[in-house]
Amino acid sequence: MSAVTRRRVGWTAAALLLLLLAVLLSLAVGSRPVAPGAVWDALVHGGQSENAQVVRSLRVPRTVIGVLVGAALAVAGTVLQGITRNPIAEPGILGISQGASVGVVCAITFFGVHTLTGYVWYAFAGAGLAAVAIYAVAGSGRGGASPVKLALAGAAMNAFLASVVSGIVTTDARALDEFRFWDVGSISGRDLTIAGQVWPFLTVGLLLAFALARGLDALALGDDVARGLGRNVPLLRATGALSATLLTGAAVAAAGPIAFTGLAVPHIARALVGPAHRWLLPLAALLGPVMLLLADVLGRIVVRPSEVPVAVMTALAGVPFLVVLVRRKAVPAV
Repeated sequence: MSAVTRRRVGWTAAALLLLLLAVLLSLAVGSRPVAPGAVWDALVHGGQSENAQVVRSLRVPRTVIGVLVGAALAVAGTVLQGITRNPIAEPGILGISQGASVGVVCAITFFGVHTLTGYVWYAFAGAGLAAVAIYAVAGSGRGGASPVKLALAGAAMNAFLASVVSGIVTTDARALDEFRFWDVGSISGRDLTIAGQVWPFLTVGLLLAFALARGLDALALGDDVARGLGRNVPLLRATGALSATLLTGAAVAAAGPIAFTGLAVPHIARALVGPAHRWLLPLAALLGPVMLLLADVLGRIVVRPSEVPVAVMTALAGVPFLVVLVRRKAVPAV
């Protein structure tokens, strides 16, 4: 085993340990601290104490949703950065998350849907339609869906959909009241029903992403080189866009829009294991939940007994990261 492979295996193992630690903290830490022994008793022995009830009924669903959403956003960001060769590409910036927001606003305003489990399907449909529109716009004209055209189409679609959301909620006070609780982005108050609704889409999205690993490596060398290596570049980009849409739709439907996880985690993973996507994608899938769960735990304790939504905490951490990325003399290649 080469030194590079040993380093990659070591970082992947370390990320797995960090994920286990983040899960434990998510189950134990909050306005009502629970000792690790009580957490173990609640999960394994089915304890009936108040602490056990809190762990099983509130924190287990929250943690499961956090793991699913973190992995989905991180892998989606990695794939989007790969197919666009844009180091700041992520679901929120490219408009897919905003499409989910339009779906939720329409569900509330026009279809009378008022539950989180009801929002899921509309959010997912909105994300899917937005992704199709972005790819259709980028793919029109000469040259097809090039990285620059995908990024520009995504930014334009993001601005357009944001204006649609604003136009609807500013003319409907009830829609605004309901939408703002979903739009803040949080994994609290969710139950395992939502996880059951989104996990099939997330699984398909992850499998597609992992199957694209070598193709994304080829795209990183440029379209001409990728074609010379026998890759179907338009099919690679379309499949990558489908994978990112499934992952983003599942994540945003479950937890609302959560920014910067899909931006920061791929860069952190790339710094640890390099640009090879067969290592990069699994590491991102491990580090995404770590970032999200730790941000959620921190949000529970900074203003105890109240809580700060996880999307606020990831943004507080993500904005400085983006500033540092912009100020660097050389942005890492993707």
